[in-house]
Amino acid sequence: MALAEVTGSIAAVGYGLAAIGPGIGVGLVFAAYIQATARQPESAGLTRTYLFLGMVLIEALALLGIAFGYAFGPGTPT
Repeated sequence: MALAEVTGSIAAVGYGLAAIGPGIGVGLVFAAYIQATARQPESAGLTRTYLFLGMVLIEALALLGIAFGYAFGPGTPT
């Protein structure tokens, strides 16, 4: 007798958990930008470039994770 039966796709839980990493990453990048701008307001233009680069890299990795999850997920033939 099974204690609990899971039906449906567990991949959806994985996608939800995978969204935590990029969320934390974007939060850390924005926190560093705000702190750097508060310490030296004249460097806001330079650090804004790094803000956008960091954000783009984090989001690209998040999208790759979702795409690979669909491409190599449980429903695809191997």
